[in-house]
Amino acid sequence: MTKTALITGGGRGIGRGCALELAARGVDVVLVDLIAEDLETTKGEIEALGRRALVFEADVAEHRLAGEIVSRVINEWGRIDILFNNAGKSNAKSILEITENEFDRTIAINLKGAFNYIHAAAPHMKQAGGGRIIIMSSLNAHTGGVTSAVSHFSYTAAKAGLLGMTRALAKELAPDILVNAICPGVIKTERSNDMIRAREAELVRGIAAGRVGTPADVAQVVAFLALSEPCFLTGQDIKIDGFQWVT
Repeated sequence: MTKTALITGGGRGIGRGCALELAARGVDVVLVDLIAEDLETTKGEIEALGRRALVFEADVAEHRLAGEIVSRVINEWGRIDILFNNAGKSNAKSILEITENEFDRTIAINLKGAFNYIHAAAPHMKQAGGGRIIIMSSLNAHTGGVTSAVSHFSYTAAKAGLLGMTRALAKELAPDILVNAICPGVIKTERSNDMIRAREAELVRGIAAGRVGTPADVAQVVAFLALSEPCFLTGQDIKIDGFQWVT
């Protein structure tokens, strides 16, 4: 039976890379993102691989929309086997600069956004006999990453909260649903390109693998967590950083 994956933030960057990798492995993909043009482009790429795609333009911070989208996917396709909570928002402001609204927005997208889609999808996954939930955290949840353009405290706090959510839900949803987090390091995407280009040589000196990462690097790990059988991993956070020690 063909599996179905729902990916938030799936229009570009890491989400797009993971969507295409799963499609190449025979998975139908649902994409949720804010930018309609990115959604349509990635949808076309998925369909070119011979898989079905559904797209929804939505803000992941909206709980109601998450419920409506999941219900539509269940009505149209009958199942969600894989949920990849990838959508995120950086915030480079320090505690001395950030406003309450900016802090709330960072938490709403990164942390509450994951809750919204898990809350909507988990009952269907349970009823269907199980599934896989993958949560996008960050290496910054471990390091604080104070020199990175996206790593100041509100972003780091949200990503650390996702690791706690991962461990708690791995217990709550066991044994039917496996819940794991990934913690990428420096990954070159449309969003991070300018920051990386400005200091790539410096960053690479602190990465044992000798290069920065790409969405394809992340996609290989996501595909493993989503599709491997048997899988004895749950409640884990996996660093995808080429062994990065300079942050």
